[in-house]
Amino acid sequence: MKFGELIGMFKESNKVTKSHMKNLFEMAMVDSNFDDTEFELLEKLAQKHKVSEKELKIIKEDPDKIKFELPKNADEKFEQFFELVHMMTIDNEIFDAELNLCKIFAKKFGYEKGEELVSVISQNINNGQDWKETKTRVDMYNMI
Repeated sequence: MKFGELIGMFKESNKVTKSHMKNLFEMAMVDSNFDDTEFELLEKLAQKHKVSEKELKIIKEDPDKIKFELPKNADEKFEQFFELVHMMTIDNEIFDAELNLCKIFAKKFGYEKGEELVSVISQNINNGQDWKETKTRVDMYNMI
């Protein structure tokens, strides 16, 4: 693989990651109550995805500069959707606006059984299962 191809892959990955952080912000703020538990989850996920505090601040201050980018890898796509559902459920309250946004994301991610998928992911999160365990279960039932 050539150096230019590596740089291109990094830039593409960075766009997808920034898009994901923007989506997480949207999910956290859609109910007009961005609380401490949501903020802590956002920070944890930012660290996991190697997004600095400075980058998070830039994304939060000007989200319109970030274009929606869908991951090309099926596992990464599911992991991002799982994290969006986790953001919706982290405060133990699910508002209609959050659920509606989750359904919109399900469509954007290409998941036809969005409402059903959100329900299964929510249950698995409550049972302490991670995205990999959840994806195995979802694959088993042909939900994606």
